[in-house]
Amino acid sequence: MSAAEIEGFADRIRKHQGGMISAWVGIPDAMLVNHLAQEAFDAVVLDMQHGMWDMPSAANAVAQARLAGKPAIARIPVGDFASASRLLDAGASGIIAPMINSAEDARALVRTTKYPPLGERSWGPSLALNHTGLSADDYLKNANELTVAIAMVETRAALDAIDGILGVTGIDGIFVGPADLSIALSNGDQVAPNAAEIDSAMQHAVARCRAHGKFACAYAGDGERAGELLKFGFDLVIAGAETIQLRSGARHAINAARRIASGS
Repeated sequence: MSAAEIEGFADRIRKHQGGMISAWVGIPDAMLVNHLAQEAFDAVVLDMQHGMWDMPSAANAVAQARLAGKPAIARIPVGDFASASRLLDAGASGIIAPMINSAEDARALVRTTKYPPLGERSWGPSLALNHTGLSADDYLKNANELTVAIAMVETRAALDAIDGILGVTGIDGIFVGPADLSIALSNGDQVAPNAAEIDSAMQHAVARCRAHGKFACAYAGDGERAGELLKFGFDLVIAGAETIQLRSGARHAINAARRIASGS
């Protein structure tokens, strides 16, 4: 994938081309990102909310993803909108912001991820210019379209405000966090991201996105669940975190070795 194709990620997801699957990485290792980006993922998400990334390691990971031909998206910590613009400056193709519970929260995200007239993003995209090969003028004119601002819907308040959030100009789409949503909807009683109530909420979220002409993303714990969410109409899904995939692969190899060695 060329630099131009990486920049085309935003256009593809806005056009609901469907079937997009992203890697999800919390371990702060840029080389791990490069390895995963060699697989048939459509993007790589760097989880800075619950992962261990800091800004230098995340910038390196963005570069490694791009080197492997894939766009990198960063999930920032809650309320850390200042880091959102820095990550875009480093060449990230999108920002996922957790706990966006109102239209005002969504507008705060837009202010730091979009240049005027949509937002108030400050100028300083030196690495982004290097990665894209665009001139400063061309980057300024096109950055709002080349990058995506994604609001997480993961609380009862966010579900109630979903039309207001999606109605904010500059919000390109949403990302549903089913684990936190299940905690919220059960009033803290359970973590049940695959429950029927969550399925209903997620299908509602997709419908509202379609009504507003925005895209929908979601986290899935594994490939099977990711496939179900794609059938719901989500444009991009996560097929499990890298820690799950790493341990699953190790478990598979160990079990295969012991099975063959035992002759069973």
